[in-house]
Amino acid sequence: MTPNPVKRKLKEGKAVIGTWLNLPDPFAAEALAALGFDWLVVDTEHSPIDLAVMAHMFQAIGRFPTAPMVRIPWNNEENVKRVLDAGAWGFVAPNVKSREEAELVVAAAKYPPQGIRSLGGGRHSLSFKTDTATYYQSANDEIVVVLQIEHIDAVRKIDDILSVPGADACFIGPNDLCASMGLAPSLEPPHREFEEAIQAIKRSALKHGVPPGIHCATPETVNRRIAEGWRFMGILGDVRFLTAGAKAARDAIRAQ
Repeated sequence: MTPNPVKRKLKEGKAVIGTWLNLPDPFAAEALAALGFDWLVVDTEHSPIDLAVMAHMFQAIGRFPTAPMVRIPWNNEENVKRVLDAGAWGFVAPNVKSREEAELVVAAAKYPPQGIRSLGGGRHSLSFKTDTATYYQSANDEIVVVLQIEHIDAVRKIDDILSVPGADACFIGPNDLCASMGLAPSLEPPHREFEEAIQAIKRSALKHGVPPGIHCATPETVNRRIAEGWRFMGILGDVRFLTAGAKAARDAIRAQ
């Protein structure tokens, strides 16, 4: 069974870098996977991506040493089961705000006796380049579970949330966290209150041995956050990369 490099690197205290896939297109997923990101998250929470297209995107990513992951649309057993059976190597659980939610998604990600994931067909074993029996034996050790912290209510309960065994990382969504605090949303928030909140999250994460992560808008911010101790690092997404490159070319042509 192919080892999950994201799981290994996080355990070793290394940073992992990835981006978000909002376009329902295996070709776009393949093109970004070829660039060498550690992970790519197919965003089924905010994008029109169904399970069949998602599975094809996993197939495209699987040609490269990049972990195919997904952000589930909401935190329940069904969503976790279906994306993992489709071949995800891990998932981001959105807007976790309580210990109970964290316990649910961790349990849903693991086969018994550690969890409640049901055994069934799918392309899960193909995604890890192994047979079904080996996948059942080893999946609990390879799937990456990321708890997304994006609400001030979660910050207030952060020790309860991050003390749940089985979380491989936590990940801050700056826009929603700002919005929940009555602040202007931004991927590069200038607000003192935001910085205080994310530092509280990081302190709790380090205390409980959960690698902290955050979404960033620029490579400079990613590098700065890594130096500060952040580990699960996201930058922009396919649509933003596409439109930023196109806009830069358009503006350069008009400037002539």
